[in-house]
Amino acid sequence: MEKRVVVTGLGVITPIGNNVETFWQGIKINKCGIDKITEFNTEKFKVKLAGEVKDYKPEEYFDKRICKRLDKFSQFAIIASKEAMKDSGINSENTDMKRAGVIISSGIGGLGTIEKENNNFFEKGPDRVSPMYIPMSICNMAAGNVAIELGTKGESVSIVTACASGTHSIGEAYRIIKHGYEDVIFAGGTEASITPTGIAGFTNIKALSQSEDPNRASIPFDKERNGFVMGEGAGILVLEELEHAKNRNAKIYAEIVGYGATSDSYHITSPSLDGDGAARAMLRAMECNNIKPEDITYVNAHGTSTHLNDVCETKAIKIAFGGASNKLMISSTKGNTGHLLGAAGGVEAVVCVKAIEDDFVPPTINYRVPDEECNLDIVPNKGRNVKVNYAMSNSLGFGGHNSSIIFKKYKY
Repeated sequence: MEKRVVVTGLGVITPIGNNVETFWQGIKINKCGIDKITEFNTEKFKVKLAGEVKDYKPEEYFDKRICKRLDKFSQFAIIASKEAMKDSGINSENTDMKRAGVIISSGIGGLGTIEKENNNFFEKGPDRVSPMYIPMSICNMAAGNVAIELGTKGESVSIVTACASGTHSIGEAYRIIKHGYEDVIFAGGTEASITPTGIAGFTNIKALSQSEDPNRASIPFDKERNGFVMGEGAGILVLEELEHAKNRNAKIYAEIVGYGATSDSYHITSPSLDGDGAARAMLRAMECNNIKPEDITYVNAHGTSTHLNDVCETKAIKIAFGGASNKLMISSTKGNTGHLLGAAGGVEAVVCVKAIEDDFVPPTINYRVPDEECNLDIVPNKGRNVKVNYAMSNSLGFGGHNSSIIFKKYKY
């Protein structure tokens, strides 16, 4: 018999807040976390802005020895996971940790470490490359380090699907618990790619905005959009089998009731121009529990602020929702945070869960110029206090990876 799966814990570290409470308040007051890059000198770079995590001091979370052994993407994953674990109340006394897993992903992994150690190699020779180079940089190490930190001994997996990684992780965790393989899974994404080669690489494929105005750089669905803004951070959810959660009297934020994943099979960076792949992911998510398009109150769109994504996603939503798309509320919170790549789905899933908990639909901030090709209700500039029964989160990744998840207001 299939199990019901609920959300019992949340954790984030983001450009607008280093914990869930601060982050969510930032969303509600239209806070923009995009500013000048401080990680490195941008004098020779066309792109000057990013969504950096503010006031981040790793020594406040880890001792110095541990800091040197963890790339920032793993640090972010551990910080958000520990917050989620504390929030959930999960511990070894109320949970069999052999049935608790971790599915935390990154689109790129330890890019900062890769850059540093390659510089060491070319400047100082092969003997000066750190023995920690590989263990710090490979993508799976966020999941591995979180499992070690939390003491979970079930499945520990990292799913790499570029910007869809976080949503795929949550969706696959949902399936695993639904079919009885685990009781609890820490799921989401993490990313720390605001580095010289990260910015240069995305700049040179014409993906990043070169605006120097923080309020006009990440502007999803705005006709003047000209690229996304790189962000960093992590978003983690505790997914739990319903009876397990009830047996330990856990707080239940929401129920996860749908997951769909598809491939465009079209292009390595461009979404399918007709929106078909993304539409099928949304439809598959709704089919999980016979959810009707008109049941969905809110969609947190992938909404990257690139021309192609926002137009194609609009087409996809119209296909998936049909006539119900005219009454649907859609927004992209990447105006607040920038695009967190593999962490985007994790952070945006937290947005959906909090939207359901607070009955508040977040706005698409810094929106000025309507685009006739993106003519859905994108909740421009001002959030809405409305009852949110179902919320969907979309993530679309380079390579044609599409994923959608659906959360529902929990009812006994």
